Amino acid sequence: MNRLAIAILNWNGKKWLEKFLPSVVQHSPEADIYIIDNASEDDSVTFVENNFPSVRVIQNSKNEGFAAGYNSGLKNIDAEIYCLLNSDVEVTQNWIPPMIALFDSDQSIAAAQPKILSYHNRNFFEYAGAGGGFIDNLGFPYCRGRIFNSIEEDKGQYDDETEIFWASGCSLFIRSKDFQEQGGFDERFFAHQEEIDLCWRLKNSGKKIMYTGKSAVYHVGGGTLSNQNPEKTFLNFRNNLSMMLKNLPFPNLLWLLFFRLSLDGIAGIQFAFRHGFSHLWAVVRSHVGFYAQLPETWRRRQKHQIRKYYQEKWLVFKHFL
Repeated sequence: MNRLAIAILNWNGKKWLEKFLPSVVQHSPEADIYIIDNASEDDSVTFVENNFPSVRVIQNSKNEGFAAGYNSGLKNIDAEIYCLLNSDVEVTQNWIPPMIALFDSDQSIAAAQPKILSYHNRNFFEYAGAGGGFIDNLGFPYCRGRIFNSIEEDKGQYDDETEIFWASGCSLFIRSKDFQEQGGFDERFFAHQEEIDLCWRLKNSGKKIMYTGKSAVYHVGGGTLSNQNPEKTFLNFRNNLSMMLKNLPFPNLLWLLFFRLSLDGIAGIQFAFRHGFSHLWAVVRSHVGFYAQLPETWRRRQKHQIRKYYQEKWLVFKHFL
């Protein structure tokens, strides 16, 4: 078994591989590098095979999305630690040693992430992960350095190493045994918030999720679905509700879900004015999708749910009101 394997999920992403795979190969001598291809229709696989012979390609039979795509591909990779890396990420020199040192420091650490900065605005944090992820008591995800759409400038305020609640899927380091013991990502999510759900399940199992500011990467973001795409709205709203049903402690579960469903309705009306009716309809569809999955989601609840899952309370009201 190798120590570290970097796995990059690809779907029609030749332009990203051309731009960012060279930095991964150059700055990752400690790792084996894999491309997990979700049945791309462009020539990205041929490009990798012709230009990066040291990079191994695993081909899935169809586009299975982020969650199932990784679940399928990682079954073919034998390593102690996986690094799930988005194809639109630029890594930096010596980005791996601080991550490995973190895992070596504590066997209860199941997953970790580096500092995630914006590729286009390099002095600022990036939306998907920033300085480490948390959720509030209502289940809204946020990060140190990013609350909803408000992004902080990086002034060294998160150069620490600290325990967090969830690690970003754009650069997710995770022990393979913990990933497999949890059954990987929930494939019903397809994409978006599947890493938060996985980290929450790991926390429910007594594991730690960590962040280190000693390692940094630069993320483009929105490479597959932009924020203006109603499908992204649908997936985020549906998956967040399913994640809450799976992982919230029972005393809070019923009233919190009802409250969140109500807040979603308000958010949907706001989206209709800001982004168009298609986003309001995406919120409606997300609730229908949540109800359709509800019996199976309930079946997937673990025996134990941690009661103190949040760092902040009522973040949505503090931020917007």
